[in-house]
Amino acid sequence: MSEAMHTTPAPDGGPAGPPVLPTPAETTKLGIWLWLASDCALFASLIATYLTLHGQTAGGPTAQQLFDLPLTLVSTFALLLSSVTMGVALEALQKDDIAALRRWLVVTALLGAIFVGLEIREFHHYTVSGLWFQRSDFASSFYVLVGFHGLHVSFGIAWILSLLIFTFRKPGGITRADHWRFEMMSLYWYFVDVVWVVIFTVIYLLGKVG
Repeated sequence: MSEAMHTTPAPDGGPAGPPVLPTPAETTKLGIWLWLASDCALFASLIATYLTLHGQTAGGPTAQQLFDLPLTLVSTFALLLSSVTMGVALEALQKDDIAALRRWLVVTALLGAIFVGLEIREFHHYTVSGLWFQRSDFASSFYVLVGFHGLHVSFGIAWILSLLIFTFRKPGGITRADHWRFEMMSLYWYFVDVVWVVIFTVIYLLGKVG
């Protein structure tokens, strides 16, 4: 293979310089953006499936009969508040206040854990009340959609904790070159929060009012 295929001509017509390759950070950012785009499509498919099947209860409990809006509102508030604390954590990062960054990451992870814990409690309540996974098409589509989002939140908590550990173990401390790691994690966290707002509206609010 000729050398010309590996290089690009210089603007002034001089010797070609070495090719400019993307950095690992740039490659990772692109990968995360593509991942979120595919997740958008997947969640859209799950929501469409739920909207198609939510009326097929096979004589079992309906959304109006089961959904506990006060409990879900508490978990929703915890998750939305975690977006605020994530923003505060990023602000601390920009100020190179690593101690504050760690504190707000812990708070964000705890709020996420509260959300997941309340979701598990909610699932247990619905199961005891007769809405188990295979009870109806409505039940199956509900548990798959909401449970899949819960797994995303759980993964986000693990990601936050891994970066929290990273702040302690990074040789030489956190530098500007490390900021992208936290920015990508926050992008993912905001994504799961926005998806939950859509799920809460489509499933719980519309489901409760029929």
